Amino acid sequence: MKVVAATGLLAVFNAAGVLEAADVHVAERLGALAREASEPVLLAAALAVRAVRLGSTCLELDRMQDVTVDEESELDVGVLPWPPVSAVVDALRRSPLVVASEVGTLQPLRLVDTDRGPLLYLDRYWRQEQLVRHTLDDRAVTRPPQEVEQLTERLASLFVGAKAPDRQRVAVALAATRWTTILAGGPGTGKTTTVARVLALLDRPGLRVAMAAPTGKAAARLQESVAEQAGSLGLPAELTAMTLHRLLGWRPDSKTRFRHNASNRLPYDVVVVDETSMVSLTMMARLLEAVRPDARLILVGDPDQLTSIDAGAVLADLVARPVPSGHDTVVEQLVGPDLTAPASAHEDAVSPAEREQLRNGVVRLARGRRFPKPIGDLAAAVRDGHADRALELLAAGGPHVSFHVTGDTAALEQDVVSSAAAVTSAAEAGSAAAALEALELHKLLCAHRRGRFGVTEWSRHARDWVSASTGRPLEVSRWYAGQPLLVTRNDHEAGVYNGDTGVVLRRGEELVAALGRGSSPVQLHPGRLADVQTVYAMTIHRSQGSQYDTVTVVLPDAASSLLTRELLYTAITRARKHVRVLGSEESVRAAVEQQVLRASGLRRVMV
Repeated sequence: MKVVAATGLLAVFNAAGVLEAADVHVAERLGALAREASEPVLLAAALAVRAVRLGSTCLELDRMQDVTVDEESELDVGVLPWPPVSAVVDALRRSPLVVASEVGTLQPLRLVDTDRGPLLYLDRYWRQEQLVRHTLDDRAVTRPPQEVEQLTERLASLFVGAKAPDRQRVAVALAATRWTTILAGGPGTGKTTTVARVLALLDRPGLRVAMAAPTGKAAARLQESVAEQAGSLGLPAELTAMTLHRLLGWRPDSKTRFRHNASNRLPYDVVVVDETSMVSLTMMARLLEAVRPDARLILVGDPDQLTSIDAGAVLADLVARPVPSGHDTVVEQLVGPDLTAPASAHEDAVSPAEREQLRNGVVRLARGRRFPKPIGDLAAAVRDGHADRALELLAAGGPHVSFHVTGDTAALEQDVVSSAAAVTSAAEAGSAAAALEALELHKLLCAHRRGRFGVTEWSRHARDWVSASTGRPLEVSRWYAGQPLLVTRNDHEAGVYNGDTGVVLRRGEELVAALGRGSSPVQLHPGRLADVQTVYAMTIHRSQGSQYDTVTVVLPDAASSLLTRELLYTAITRARKHVRVLGSEESVRAAVEQQVLRASGLRRVMV
């Protein structure tokens, strides 16, 4: 949106589509309050606001010209009147808007020098980043009390017959010897299995355990997965998982927002957070200040998939942080053979670089157990940026991977119709379990919400196909049996959460909404769902934490700014049995070759 009253560089960059109205208004307001008229400073402030809006925690001043505008625009951003970076930095150092010292300052911006160039923060995000950095560093300095001989015996009992190398055993040993552990890995690599073994190793009378995830659906999946192994591992049957908001005690009307904070710590001895890639910088800061220094924290997730919709890519940043010097001798004592196996011996072998990461409390599981090999190979090619290999695998086709031009929708239509028929049949019979299971037969995923490649358009196509097959029009404004649902906002009173999916069932003359929640779905009258959508297609972002037998991915044109490696990888790894990609070779190549670049200081050394 064009800001009519804007002047100078702000007006130019707003008219070009680089800055939104909100970016300009914030910069102008800050300038007025501080009596700052320098155009380079106001432009940098607006770009810093833009950076946070787009998911970064700061602005990399050396790369401030690396911006994108609407993909339909023909503007070359290089021709805009960019001030020299050196001039911007000099102006910021003199500006009353920028923090000049560590004590007693209320300025909104902070300029930070790092080993890879200067960063400009909105001060709030710098403080959150520093809290994360210093809290994790402090937790790494001290270690939990540990008896190596006892831990060795318990590890042996949990991994009977497991030959070296075994990364799960390394992960459990790491979690036993550190206050903070980062358990990374793609879908199907055994992350929740490893979490269950960690809890079994640490289990003792009176141990207080909390399990959480960013969404209700992810929390339910974590609880269900751990519960499946509780009996064989001797874990308490009452272990439950909850959303992070519920764990911290969300209070929307309070100034402190959360009941648990630095002044009122969480009472738990072990805190497990799944799907950590979806956790923003702000939420991670609130979590870390609430966890007791003497409580174990286990962060679980896939650093290669899409990040939080809010600012920060914290999990990826923590995995990539600079490694401190020294050796983790205790872990080497516990699982030495797992660490020294030759790299060529097994896919679970730990490379020298990965051994170094252990000093940051990071262990990455590598052995996929969920996908057919073609899906796993395709996901790996996309993750590693090998566009030619990804296209080769897609072109080869087969029972697990297929590639179609966007207009070739015959196979997609068949899957949409057959899966909807299975859902409706179970829903008409009133079976919540069968209907929710049928919802996972197929899912149509899009990068965009709107436009010809977006959720709105493809949901309409899907409804039309289902209507044509049944001869019954589908009215999304009215409830009907078999209607697929997506909750879009937390409702603690109703016990439903943003990201929950479900279906409308027929129970006699009544209709009931059943929402997936492990083996015990939430059931309530659909009229109680204030924020819910009918979902025949969903964004790839919304699909995180879910799995489906078949996934169809609709890719936009190659010029789309949403096309990234992380987006395509996330979509592919939602599929259990088959992944179908609709798009062009150009759009696949553009996705694989473009990474999400979220600026952050967590990967850098402050100077």
